[in-house]
Amino acid sequence: MSQLPRSFWTLIVTSLFLIVSAFLYKNLLQIIVGWSLRRRTRARRDILLARVKFEQSQYQLSAQQSTRSDDGEWEKVEKHAAGSAPNGKDPGDDWEGIIGFFHPFCNAGGGGERVLWAAIKATQRRWPRAVCVVYTGDHDADKDGMLEKVKNRFNIKLHPPTVVFLYLSTRHYVLSSTWPRFTLLGQSIGSIILAYDAFSLLVPDIFIDTMGYAFALAFSKFFFPAVPTGAYVHYPTISTDMLGSLDSSPTLGKGLNAGSGKGLRGSLKKQYWHLFARLYGRVGGSVDVVMTNSSWTASHIRTLWGPARTKRRKSHPVSVVFPPVAVDEIVRSIPLDAASEKERQPTILCIAQFRPEKNHTLLLRSFARFLRSRSSSSSSSSSPTTGENGDEKQPHLLLIGSVRDAHDATRVYDLRLLAHELHLNPHITFLTDASFPTILSHLATASIGANCMWNEHFGIGVVEYMAAGLIPVVNDSGGPKMDIVVEWGGGETGLRAGTEEEYAGAFERVLGMEGEQRAEMRMRARGRARGAFGEEEFGGKWVGEVEKLVEMLQGMKKNKR
Repeated sequence: MSQLPRSFWTLIVTSLFLIVSAFLYKNLLQIIVGWSLRRRTRARRDILLARVKFEQSQYQLSAQQSTRSDDGEWEKVEKHAAGSAPNGKDPGDDWEGIIGFFHPFCNAGGGGERVLWAAIKATQRRWPRAVCVVYTGDHDADKDGMLEKVKNRFNIKLHPPTVVFLYLSTRHYVLSSTWPRFTLLGQSIGSIILAYDAFSLLVPDIFIDTMGYAFALAFSKFFFPAVPTGAYVHYPTISTDMLGSLDSSPTLGKGLNAGSGKGLRGSLKKQYWHLFARLYGRVGGSVDVVMTNSSWTASHIRTLWGPARTKRRKSHPVSVVFPPVAVDEIVRSIPLDAASEKERQPTILCIAQFRPEKNHTLLLRSFARFLRSRSSSSSSSSSPTTGENGDEKQPHLLLIGSVRDAHDATRVYDLRLLAHELHLNPHITFLTDASFPTILSHLATASIGANCMWNEHFGIGVVEYMAAGLIPVVNDSGGPKMDIVVEWGGGETGLRAGTEEEYAGAFERVLGMEGEQRAEMRMRARGRARGAFGEEEFGGKWVGEVEKLVEMLQGMKKNKR
């Protein structure tokens, strides 16, 4: 601790002082800070709205002069912005205002960003006159570049005039590297600083966090009680499972902190986590509308935030809004029929970033156990791993993932060493930073989609496996257990496991199935993916939740009159 710079501790002490002062002088701070920020940003708000109006007129003019293949998709938005009414409504009946989306890493290109852009698309379709402001720290990307990336990466086309980016200058305060000690608390304090940065740029009419910064929402509710707040929670900052994992055995694979609650240091860590969980519950209780990405996340949020929400009389229950997955795009690209079944190889595919929590080590050890078990047992002549010409197809493990930095590259190197130690080299392939067409080709020919992460909050990759017709073998926890790999259409959609033995047994069972049985499970898996996790399902539920925020805002305005 003595190596930490004095400025680091000064920042912590100052931030804690401000928090304590806020509780002691609540009303005075609310008036001074809230009034000051609104006054400071009023001119920017007027300029922003005028610019949106100008860009809209230019977009309309450009649309009239050119023929675009996607005119039909956005016809409703463009006509309504010009004054016509969608669905027979009077244009004045539709709400117009500014919705602030708090997503400091919006250009990352991951599953969380797909949620953000799909949410904005659904919002634009429901409220064409609303302005969607994204608070981001991605200074290296301009509006045109980001929207083009969204279109190419996610196949999501947004209406440019009503999307605005405001650039934050304090994003480094939410990086874990900024807080080498007390990281959970430090990043939470950092999110308060970042929220102040955001509101210094513009005070929105509605404020929605789509990254998991509950303390930023608490900042908004504290200084701007008249601004309705919403949260889309991908993963609780701390959960009851995390607290319980401190006392569990590291060999059980229950997260990176499993077994770290022992001894004096472990006891102090346990106390710190429990205190933080109480604080997290209090700030979460201030959020007006809470959406979660899975039943697992919802269960933990209700446990942590529920008491505070009840105390504050929050009327809207915590809801589950499954994240959008490109199910239809995958289904169109990969057929499921007798011909495609012949192209399937006994390949176990794992698509996941090379991060510690993805637990690739468990997958490698499980695959090695499966190979040992398989070699010691006699092969049946009707084995599905036998080709049409009688040549036996060898099982193969294919790991596909992105390498973000030197730490990820080191993990891949360590995994290669482990594969060599386990004698897997003839049966394993590492593929880093693969293109989407390459990934699609492997999804079309593999048989199993594997996932070994403990308590994954949802599991977008698992849904993609199922949409592609792979039979998922996933960890028996979190979102995959509760929402995704469940019975559907009268049978199983995949298998779940937790230990090396269970994973090895699941691999053996899937690859040993008769062709017809395996094909039926593939169809059920795809049916489950299409029926629950598409973009249309997400858009409908998202709009239903945001409508609650719009109604709250309109109700507060009426009460002021």
